[in-house]
Amino acid sequence: MTLATVTKRSVKSPPRPAGRGRTPTGQGAWFLVLPALLPILVLSVGPLLYGIALAFTDSQSGRTAPTQWIGTLNFQDLVHDTLFWDSFRIGLLWAVGVTVPQFLLALGLALLLNQDLKLRWPARALAIIPWAMPEVVVGIMWRLVYNPDAGILNETIRDLGLGDGRDWLSGLSTALPAVIVVGVWAGMPQTTVALLAGLQNTPRELHEAAAMDGAGAWRRFLSVTWPALRPVALAITALNLIWNFNSFALVYVLTNGGPGGRTRLPMLFAYEEAFRYGQFGYAAAMGCVLVAVISVLLAVFLVGRLKGGEDA
Repeated sequence: MTLATVTKRSVKSPPRPAGRGRTPTGQGAWFLVLPALLPILVLSVGPLLYGIALAFTDSQSGRTAPTQWIGTLNFQDLVHDTLFWDSFRIGLLWAVGVTVPQFLLALGLALLLNQDLKLRWPARALAIIPWAMPEVVVGIMWRLVYNPDAGILNETIRDLGLGDGRDWLSGLSTALPAVIVVGVWAGMPQTTVALLAGLQNTPRELHEAAAMDGAGAWRRFLSVTWPALRPVALAITALNLIWNFNSFALVYVLTNGGPGGRTRLPMLFAYEEAFRYGQFGYAAAMGCVLVAVISVLLAVFLVGRLKGGEDA
């Protein structure tokens, strides 16, 4: 036995304090997760389950008789409700009509703000101002812009000699496009920020190497920028599509679903059924259908991302 072995055995390491280095398991782990899990259960899961249960009842406002279980009768009525499916179609038009130009404009703005230009930081600050404004404030501001008598849009048209202007939010053919313009303006900042973050994570050396090989700006974008930016672009586009389909406050302030239901989005239609007509059970059934549609969109997106990760 060598001296080193004897010394190693005789020198004992200090005792480890109880509990140190142990990973919490069982009840301990649930205790640590509970503060974050409890608000989700109370504010999200609980109301969702209550809404699903309410969809199978005949619940109405001001009703003296007890609420009764009616099974799938609300969903059967919903299948034949042409007004709801018209609002669903309008919601899809709104979601796609806002998401696509929102992404294209945000991509161009992100590419511009990613350049080494003067006053780049003030420009970035100005670009996110709409993000800091509540949707109600945005709606009121754009109502003033679209005002048929003293709005800045019609005043500009008159000053340029292009006509007398028009009532943009009350016209059957102009209401939805006018609201879509507001949705694009209000939602573009967060898309710009996400894309700008993706651009800044792209190694500059790749662009320099492509430029040395003689690749032009468009070729560098297709071969270097877009492959690195694609995961961020897919994620923010999917989220924007879901957020826009769920829109309520902006359209409610701008048009309240008019004129003639031309801007009545599904969430606004469900709100009217519940709080204007008092049909809580029927409105809850609409909410269940909308949640199912959004869940399918999320599932498609997640499956696509997982397959993309496996292929990579």
